[in-house]
This record gives sequence, structure tokens and C-alpha cells, in this order.
Amino acid sequence: MITPMRYLLLVLGVLIGLHYILSFTNETYGRTTSIENIKNQFKSNHPPYKDPIPDEYYINSNSTRKANAVIVLLARNGDLDGVLSSLKQMEDRFNRKFHYPYVFLNDEPFSDKFKSLVSEVTDAQVQFGLIPPDHWHQPSWIDEAKASAAREKMIENKVIYGGSVPYRNMCRFNSGFFYRHELLKPFKYYWRPHVKFFCDLDYDPFLYMQDNQKVYGFTISLFEYIETIPTLWDAVKDFMADNPNLIAKDNAIDFLSDDGGNTYNKCHFWSNFEIADLELWRGEAYSKFFDFLDKRGGFYYERWGDAPVHSIGASLFARKDQIHFFNEIGYRHEPFQHCPQGEVHKKGKCWCDMEQNFDYEWYSCLKKYDGLFK
Repeated sequence: MITPMRYLLLVLGVLIGLHYILSFTNETYGRTTSIENIKNQFKSNHPPYKDPIPDEYYINSNSTRKANAVIVLLARNGDLDGVLSSLKQMEDRFNRKFHYPYVFLNDEPFSDKFKSLVSEVTDAQVQFGLIPPDHWHQPSWIDEAKASAAREKMIENKVIYGGSVPYRNMCRFNSGFFYRHELLKPFKYYWRPHVKFFCDLDYDPFLYMQDNQKVYGFTISLFEYIETIPTLWDAVKDFMADNPNLIAKDNAIDFLSDDGGNTYNKCHFWSNFEIADLELWRGEAYSKFFDFLDKRGGFYYERWGDAPVHSIGASLFARKDQIHFFNEIGYRHEPFQHCPQGEVHKKGKCWCDMEQNFDYEWYSCLKKYDGLFK
């Protein structure tokens, strides 16, 4: 039988124990909910995409929230057929439910036919912008003899787009100028959707990024063609040495390098699909980084692509947990595709073959991304 004294001592013991636990969690984790902090201590340390997107981001009759976001397509008049195909898939799979605006950019004025046919595909707002010449054309300070010799060598070595100046203009524009365009200045997030979509997307990836402080999202990562960027990592190392204060703490450099930054393992996110925070590129760190690279001339003396430049920038100037793999978005850009697996495949009503999936093929870098969270 428990006496009144023993009962009192037992109650005091329980209260003291609870006080100790709550004091400890508050000291360690601040003023957030103690129970949540205890849960987080024991949460498995796996990549964020292994946790399903919360139901609150899926569309329903009460969905009214929207992010300050835009869908961006860089195109020419001659790309009309491909643009209409991508746009129709984007509308059918996602945007007819969310109505985010579009911005189309071109280094030449869009034709009336282009604008008319594109505008017929969507009920969302569509704007057409002209790229300023100084944001597009090869700068006057580039040594054309040196650049021409580099192009000839790449042609001899059968490097894809090795002889193309317009392709280099596009890579430089996407690396350092598109986010400065007047039509994009009002927006915080953007999505580049030059892709084939396999699945219905019934949740809002913009809101998910906004609420979870994500700044860069991807669906395919792979090794870059090293012949296009032979000196890029040398430039990156020089920048890091000169600007250590700009490198983010707990960054994703281990996605890029297997030896702490000494060498580049060639991993990058494919930027023909990217959802990102425009402030990442507009910030001091990336702005200085792009200017530094631009002065090296590698966009023209070699063939630096916006995909490795963006990937390196995101990996160095953001925390690793701010980079997100959108596992639920089925996507193809020739010749690779991401096909969601298992329950995610069923939930998205995907029509791709799950066996045709690039995620862990030998040429994929997703395993490097996964490794950031071990």
C-alpha cells in the first residue's frame, strides 16, 4: 500500500523529472515546442525527399494561398512547336489548377503568331520580353581570335554545341542575366519547364519551397561533359580562396567534390528543369561569383554551361538542406528521365515506366546528393 508520504514523494519525483527534461530541451533548442524538439532529435537523417510532401500543399477547395512565382521560358520564334508542347503539358499537369503567370524571353521580338498561339494554350497571365543586347551577345572584351580557336578545337573533338556562339550566349545569359530582366523583377520564385511531364502535379512546389526555406529544386543530376569546362573548377577555387566569407555554412560542396573541394567530381543539377529562389542569384555571393567567372571568359573560351554554374553557386551559397530533389515530379529531357517510384508513381497518376528511371544509373549524381544527409 502506498502511504500519503510515499505518494507525495512519487509525485515530486515525476514533477522534478519533467522539469529537468523541459529545461534541457528549452536550453538546447530555444522556445519551440518541446515535444517537437524531442521528435526531431530522433528523426532519421535521410534526404528530405524521402518524407512525402505534406497534404496541406495539395490542391483542394480551400486552396487560396499562392507564392510570388513565375514560369519562365527562353525561346525563339522557331521554337514554337516545342514551346507549345511543353506549355500544354505544363498546363494539363499543373498550371491549369494553380494559374501561375508566364514570362517568355527572346533575343529577338516575338512574332504575332508566336504570341497568339501561346496565349491560347493558357488562361494564366502571359508576358513576352525582349532580352537587352548587352545581356545576350558576346562581350566586346572577349578575344575573338582565342574564342574562335577554342570553338574550332571543340568542333574537331565533336563536343556538342562546341562551335556555337548563340549557345554560349544562352549559357551566359542563363547564368548571369535572366533574373535581372525587368519582367522578372517583381517575382521571388521561378520555374524553367523545358521538359516532358509524366505525372499529375496536384501540390504547389512554390509554396513548399517558400514555407520550407528551399532555394533550389531539381529532378535530374548527372556528370558534366568535362571537355566543356576544363578550367571552371580552377576559377571556383580561386573565388573561394578570395571570398571565404561568402561560402555558406553547412553547404553542399560534398555534392561537387569528393576530396573537400580540391577537385571537381563533375556533378551538377540539370537546369532545363529548375525551381529556384531568384534571391539566390540576386544576392551578393552569387552576383560576385558570376562576375568573377565572366571575367575569366570561360563562357566563350571554353563552353561553360549555366547548369554547372548554377549548381556550383547553389551548392556553395546555400545550405545543403535548402536544395531539394522533387521526387514527385515525373520529367524527361532527352535522353534522361526521372520516373517516380512506388506510391509516388500511383499518387501522381504517372504514365512513365518505373523501370525507365535515371535516378541511380551510373551516370547519375543523385547518390551524391543523398550522401549529403548521411
